[in-house]
Amino acid sequence: MGFRFDHLVHFVNSPLKAIEEYNKLGLYAVEGGKHEYLGTYNSLSYFDLSYIELIGVYDPQLVESAADIKYSLRKTFQNENFVEGLSRIALRSTDLEAEAERFRSLGLEVYGPSPFSRRRPDGSIVSWELLHVGKSGEKLELPFFIEWGEKDDDRKQNLINRSVIAEHPKGNISLSSVAFAVPDFKGAIEKWSNYLNLKTEEPFVDESLNANGQRLKLDGGDIVFYSPIGDGIVSQTLKNRGEKPFLVEFTDSDHEGDFQVMGSIYRFSKK
Repeated sequence: MGFRFDHLVHFVNSPLKAIEEYNKLGLYAVEGGKHEYLGTYNSLSYFDLSYIELIGVYDPQLVESAADIKYSLRKTFQNENFVEGLSRIALRSTDLEAEAERFRSLGLEVYGPSPFSRRRPDGSIVSWELLHVGKSGEKLELPFFIEWGEKDDDRKQNLINRSVIAEHPKGNISLSSVAFAVPDFKGAIEKWSNYLNLKTEEPFVDESLNANGQRLKLDGGDIVFYSPIGDGIVSQTLKNRGEKPFLVEFTDSDHEGDFQVMGSIYRFSKK
């Protein structure tokens, strides 16, 4: 068992317009399709098998009905009043049933695994299972968990064949981490490292964010928690959105810098 980073959910007003914004950044993105029973649709941008899902709403009534599932992504959208920005992360597993039992043993509420599907633009169907977990009273939402209907190698080749995975105009880019704003990074690290069975790195200070941080190591993209030590984007995120992801970092780019992208920060760094 064990997890890999699967994807970052970025809620946007229009997934199709988001492709245009990505193109301006030198990132390759394609139309994904519709979640026909959930009321959402998406565009996708891949960095190997780690990807960003640019998701929006096409049927608010379907989203409302789908939001009944506790700790679900649609429930998160509803709670946030559908505001643009980074929302949740999904981790990939090859045995969600076993993970569900483990989470129960840790005292978490568990929902699923449950089957889902999406119709691609070419009419084909892609399927997967999702597991939602959480603990009442905790403000920081845990990842949700996915098990795809294909093995990783087969799914990657399929995505390449359909030009969903392709070279980014900006260069050979990797998704290196997703950063969360939290009031107590040490407490968040302790809980998530236990829940997810992940190793931690030493704490550090990011002066550009005016925050203390610490990293959880995860194949496909690390998780970083930041707590503010003064005014800045981390303190602003906590004030305006609560304990949420706010920054995604990429490496192996020919360019460096932070960019404001649809309610979030995209950071490019040379390796």
